[in-house]
Amino acid sequence: MGLLFGLSAYLIWGSFPLIINAAKFANPFEVVVWRVVFGFLFAALLVTALRRWGGIWKLIRNPRSLKWVGVASFFIFVNWTVYVVAVATENVIETSLGYFINPLVTVMFAVFVVKEKLRRMQWVALGIGLVAVLVLTFDYGRPPWIAFALALSFGTYSLAKNKVGGKVGALQSFTIESGLVLPFVLVGLIFIAQLGPLGIAMGGFEAGVLVSFGILTAIPLILFGAAASRIPLATIGFIQYLTPILQFSAGYFILGEPMPPVRWIGFGLVWLSLVVLTTDALRRKRPDLPISEQV
Repeated sequence: MGLLFGLSAYLIWGSFPLIINAAKFANPFEVVVWRVVFGFLFAALLVTALRRWGGIWKLIRNPRSLKWVGVASFFIFVNWTVYVVAVATENVIETSLGYFINPLVTVMFAVFVVKEKLRRMQWVALGIGLVAVLVLTFDYGRPPWIAFALALSFGTYSLAKNKVGGKVGALQSFTIESGLVLPFVLVGLIFIAQLGPLGIAMGGFEAGVLVSFGILTAIPLILFGAAASRIPLATIGFIQYLTPILQFSAGYFILGEPMPPVRWIGFGLVWLSLVVLTTDALRRKRPDLPISEQV
């Protein structure tokens, strides 16, 4: 059952490009607003039904923990915004790259932030990843900024969550994080409304898509939390790649985004670096792969 929960979570995360593509009637920044609003409302409703507000209030009363939750809120909001705008502007394949390189970014953080010493194979994986970035920069005619922004924002979010520790579950954490950015997105909605009619007011279908996306932001976190308590960490480390694989597939096979030969080489190098990183983790029996709460 735990594996089913985990697969379901990553399948939903992997379907987000298609959901965002269905919301093209709305300004992408409006999509982000309603993602936060309805995600928060749905999570708050669940927290109320499960009577888990106590843990939230306890965390809010701890200034040090609340500071790190605030940092996490900011960076996950940056991550959500970049992701939605990237998908809306037909850069789905590059978003998948961001989540493919996320384990490499985690290793870099271990070196430069946590001051850990890397093993030889981890350095090899980083070296291959660097070559991949150079190849993709040549192909795109620019550094893959979208992928970098997604990987770095999520990596920083993960570090902030690590500082908070295991004091709050995924559902409560999402409730706090979306609640902290809620006032800012509502103010932003005022400016978005000046640009034209809001998508949520266009009709029942349009409103349903935007509301559903907000709800679907919370549901995978609940499924993921259930999976994490039932299956080994190593298993979760492997199935996390399901999301960027689905994102890549959606961008290439369904949305028809281009993949020139040089880009295939760049992605191939990224995948090779992940194989090296994963093989080293398995050999050491201490998986270094992060558990992703994706987009």
